[in-house]
Amino acid sequence: MPLLKPQSVLDGHSSNRTPVPLIVGLVISGFCLLLALLYYFFVAGGPINTVVGLLLALPTAIVLVALVLLMDRLEPEPRINLVLSFGWGAGVAIIGALIVNSVTGVLLIPMLGEAGADAATTTIVAPVVEESFKGALLLYLLWARRDEIDGPTDGIVYAAMCGLGFAMVENVLYYMRGIDEGSLLFVVVLRGVFSPLCHPIFTSMTGLGVAYAATHRGSGRVFAVVGGWIGAVFLHALWNGSTQFGFGGLALAYLVELGVLITLIVVVVRDRKRLVHMIGKYLPAYIPSGLVQPNDLQMLGKMRGRKEARRWARGQAGAVGVRAMGDYQLAATELALLHAQAERLTIPPDKFFQRREAILSLMRMARDAFFRRMPQQAPPPPWA
Repeated sequence: MPLLKPQSVLDGHSSNRTPVPLIVGLVISGFCLLLALLYYFFVAGGPINTVVGLLLALPTAIVLVALVLLMDRLEPEPRINLVLSFGWGAGVAIIGALIVNSVTGVLLIPMLGEAGADAATTTIVAPVVEESFKGALLLYLLWARRDEIDGPTDGIVYAAMCGLGFAMVENVLYYMRGIDEGSLLFVVVLRGVFSPLCHPIFTSMTGLGVAYAATHRGSGRVFAVVGGWIGAVFLHALWNGSTQFGFGGLALAYLVELGVLITLIVVVVRDRKRLVHMIGKYLPAYIPSGLVQPNDLQMLGKMRGRKEARRWARGQAGAVGVRAMGDYQLAATELALLHAQAERLTIPPDKFFQRREAILSLMRMARDAFFRRMPQQAPPPPWA
């Protein structure tokens, strides 16, 4: 069996190849995104409006993706999962919502009239359809990649990436309409400046439910997922329906969304403290092995300490040293999370021991690679 690459070990893969289901998901997402862009090009707004809308939507998406990745630094999720999440939102969820929302709107016209059908589609149908398509990606991760969801932060990160992909492509459509109606500046300010986090906030409710289901046992997991999806639909419907009540309705919805955003930030901060606590709880058992030193625990528990350690490693052993230090830090964090899974009984014993051995091997290789390159009279590390 070939030696696993460090990234494969950290991602929990059994080989160095990207899992086939993830590749299939990326292909489907890319195909759906292409269909959406072709619809924009030839039906909705034309090539020029589509390009202008895309150029206006990209900066917001880039900035917000960077913020999500910044939030995910302590225990980064596998990149392929993050790309799939964004691509699913930008492709599958968008094309699915376009088809279902459009067909449902047409079917409702004979019963509600054109104005009534449009209002019902916007306020009721669209929130249910869009949150269901986005939530499907989170359900897949829960079913196939459950071990990679270690807490609420992971659920929020995946949900946010999916929501950002959806929002970016949806914004292109709204910006094209703004060009045609002469309200482009207003639409860009509203969607790109004042409310760019709406879709990530909506879908984060489902993400929290999925994260609970991934880290707990029992029937409560089903209620958590369903409850999270209901919360996502409610917030989405509240925001879409607020436009029916003028500025007052929009202001109320904005305050609710702001409150939910603050709550999500608090959840992420508390979850980071939980992770730091796990490092201090589980890793001392490995001090006798020499893989973990007492001072390493303090370094591993702070982003600043980790950054200082990598900077020190670069000064002592160059690129090899900083890469080895990074692998060591991430592997140590994964080891603490693995023990937490075992304590919650959410991982089979055989899989626990297999993954633990892979993580410990990576930690050994990282330390060996570092010390082979480090000078004999190297100064003590800054955290010692």
